[in-house]
Formats: sequence, structure tokens, C-alpha cells
Amino acid sequence: MRIKKIINNSIVSAVDEKGRELIVTGKGIGFQRHKGETIDPALIERTYRMEEKSEQQKLRDLVEQIPIEHLHLTEELIADFKAKIPQSLNESLLITLADHISFAIKRKYEGLEFTNPLKDSIMCYYPAEYRLGQHSLAVIEEKLHVRLHEDEAAFIALHIVNAELNTTMSEMYDITKLIEGAISVVEYFYQKEFDRVSLDFNRFVVHLRYFAQRLFHGGITEDGEDEQDEAFRQLIMKSCREHYRCAQCIGEYIRNTYHKEISEDELVYLTIHLKRINPGTIN
Repeated sequence: MRIKKIINNSIVSAVDEKGRELIVTGKGIGFQRHKGETIDPALIERTYRMEEKSEQQKLRDLVEQIPIEHLHLTEELIADFKAKIPQSLNESLLITLADHISFAIKRKYEGLEFTNPLKDSIMCYYPAEYRLGQHSLAVIEEKLHVRLHEDEAAFIALHIVNAELNTTMSEMYDITKLIEGAISVVEYFYQKEFDRVSLDFNRFVVHLRYFAQRLFHGGITEDGEDEQDEAFRQLIMKSCREHYRCAQCIGEYIRNTYHKEISEDELVYLTIHLKRINPGTIN
């Protein structure tokens, strides 16, 4: 590898034998070195490369702004995430999460800490990711000796879910608010609170999560046009009338709040999940 840019004594931007840019870290790796020189392999501690060129540029910009130990720690946290959750994670998580953690630590030193108004919803709707957020706070305290506000676990959880769904953080807030609103509609309709830790409720939330992602990306499922699709829709609508009416209420909430229409097929999928979480309802 050859040096493309000296960032500081411990970080350089380099180009490998295939012409791909990398961030290379190591003690003294950039000390008294110059652009175009070959890097001593013995000095290399870690390398970072993004598949997307735009992400690689963001990474190079980031390492010029945050302590390198924050990037190293984030890399370790993400490795732990990947070992514990089945979904693949967008590569940009390294950049967005390292930036968030570094900024949170900076704010902590300045006496400025943010609370997360969606914390309770995040704990409920993304429990696995929230637990990873809590674990991350413990690791940050152990390795960097900084105790961040407990609400940071919820922020970290959203970053993880964002990487799972390949969305932006602003979309993640919209998705979470939609889930929260849909659950409120459902509990008002049935006049009951549901067991937030039950498997069926979790499945319903996961369905709402991907449903909301499709909604905000314009990828809502369209109605099937063959006779079997129509026959299946009619069967569900007739055999689960009460649940279908609840699904229609969710559709009305989405129409009034987000000015989007959902298909009959989406209503049928919602109906099936509603029957699972509330099987005792008489149609």
C-alpha cells in the first residue's frame, strides 16, 4: 500500500495494489512520511475500507475529526452486533455510529446530554437492538471511562435498526412514530393493552417496521390481480371481519397522518397479524 494522504502521525489514507482507497491506522504510521511512499506493513494495526466511494470519503472526513479510539471502539461494537443479530448491517453504520458516539462523549464533557423522547417506544419495538445499545454503553464506560446518559442506548438502537433497514435516521424516527401510532389505534380499537414481550406482538411490530419502510420508500405492496389472490383476500375479509375493520382504522390513520394510501393486500397482511395478537376476538 502507498500513502495517499497523511491525516496525522497515526492515520493515513492509502491506496492498495488494486487502486482502492483505505484508511490505515497504526502508531507512527504517518510520522515523517510523505505521499506516494510505501507503508511499512509492520506499522499497520487496522485498516478500514468502504465499498462505496462516497462512504469512503465520509470515513476519511470522519477520521480527521474524531479520536481514532472512538472509531476502533465502534468497529468492535459492530462486530458484536453482527454476532448477535441475524440481519445484515449497512456498512455506513461504522461512520454514523462512530460519529454519534464521539459527539455524545464530547457533549458529556461539555455538560450537555440529550434525552430521547422515543426511548420507551424504542425499548418496546426494538428490544434486541435496545439491549445492544445498553451493552454498548457499558463497553464505552469500561474502555473509554465515560458514562453516557442511559437514553443513549435508545439512540444507538436506532442506528442499528437504521443499518438493518438501510434507511436514514430521520426515516427511522418516522418509522418509529408510525409504529407507535398504529399500536395506539389497535389498542384503542380493541380496548386493551397487549403483552409487549409476546412473540406474536413482536411479529406484528416487525411487520409494521417493514411496512413503514415500504410506505416511506414508495414500495407499498400492490394488489394481486389473479383470481387466487382475490379469493384469498375475500376469505380473510369475511373470516376476520373485526380484525379487518381494525386494519382499515390503521389505514385511515396513515391516510390522515401521512397522506398515503395502502393497498387491500397490505390491509389483509395487517389483518392476519391482528388476529394473531388478539385471537379471542369474535368476528
